[in-house]
Amino acid sequence: MNMRSKYLRFMIEEKEAKKEAFRKYLESSGVLDALTKVLVALYEQNDKPSSAVEFVQQKLGGPSLSEYEKLQAEMSDLQIRYNELLAVHQETCSQLEAFKNTQKEASTSSKENVEGEHPTEIL
Repeated sequence: MNMRSKYLRFMIEEKEAKKEAFRKYLESSGVLDALTKVLVALYEQNDKPSSAVEFVQQKLGGPSLSEYEKLQAEMSDLQIRYNELLAVHQETCSQLEAFKNTQKEASTSSKENVEGEHPTEIL
């Protein structure tokens, strides 16, 4: 057996080992069992659904295509509302900071006036 043949044999064996490891992973995680049950349920349907993919998605717990589109639209609306509320919040925070600064300045200037006056000037 020449070197090239050994290398090709090694590569094939490595590829087969990866496939086997992946198959064991799918089996141990329950994926093969879940897919088998869904495919059996599809097979046993007297009236086959128009969309086998949607049937499989629903059986695996995912939303239907129409539900998914509805959720996408709702998420988009909520993102817009979030951005609007975030802008209002940021503006309110800016106004609050400006108000605090105004209060500090007013407090500082009134203290300077009181400290600058002599007790005789007050009477």
